[in-house]
Amino acid sequence: MHPTRRATSFLYCLAGIAFLCFMDGVIKHLVTTHDALTVTFGRYVFASLFALLIWVRAGRPALTAEMWRVHSLRGVVIAVSAAAFFWSLKVLPLAEAITLSFIAPLLIPVFASILLKEKLRARSILAGAAGFGGVVVSALGAPAAEAGGQRALGVAAVLCAAVTYALSLTLLRGRAGRDGPEVVGLLAALIPGAIIAGPALWTGDMPGTAALPYFVLMGLFGAAGMFLLARAYAGAEAQRLAPLEYTALVWAAAIGLLFFGEAPRWQVLAGALIIIGACLWGTTADDRT
Repeated sequence: MHPTRRATSFLYCLAGIAFLCFMDGVIKHLVTTHDALTVTFGRYVFASLFALLIWVRAGRPALTAEMWRVHSLRGVVIAVSAAAFFWSLKVLPLAEAITLSFIAPLLIPVFASILLKEKLRARSILAGAAGFGGVVVSALGAPAAEAGGQRALGVAAVLCAAVTYALSLTLLRGRAGRDGPEVVGLLAALIPGAIIAGPALWTGDMPGTAALPYFVLMGLFGAAGMFLLARAYAGAEAQRLAPLEYTALVWAAAIGLLFFGEAPRWQVLAGALIIIGACLWGTTADDRT
């Protein structure tokens, strides 16, 4: 792969992850007063509007029956991942939820090897393991968590979300280069939204007028993040981009401090340095490693 194209893909991926982290911050704010399914549905309703604008501006690329059929599977995976993660934010701190979700990059190379027949590189595995070591360091020194069924369910929800998120990104790599980021971004919003609509409307928990700006902002961040990730995965292998997911820890610490008063511990900062180092080492490998 040409170095310039690879570097561009890495930048798209980093920006996409940042937008999705800001989306998570808005979601954490919303789930304190709204049902998680309502927030999930709102995320895809407004993301669909922004994704539709991107699609129209791109000249309305064709949406074929084959695209709808293939992306429907990914839409189900995305819906499950989003609903599980959004609910976990209701019962877990943002930094803790994102830290637990970092098992996803470890799974992407394996899924890519199985589903996309990508060569499983030792360097990708080692970079993922080193990044996970940074996650462990960042979790050290955390205050003892309260026991209870809600917390246990929250942890289980994050782990479910991480597995399905890794699967969705692997499926994204399989279609991003073929369908284009505008189509991928649009279908990644429309299909999960349609799936979540029924359960969300059944709850009857519709947002009030005061909450609508937050729903719009959430949709904007989500649409931008998915569009940028689609651009990234169209130009680089899934396992090369996987370690970059760990940069979300940096954003989580910053968002927690600025918007939720969660000052990051020194262990979080040390873990972030390890994670960034692992990302740089893993993603600058040449094609022979």
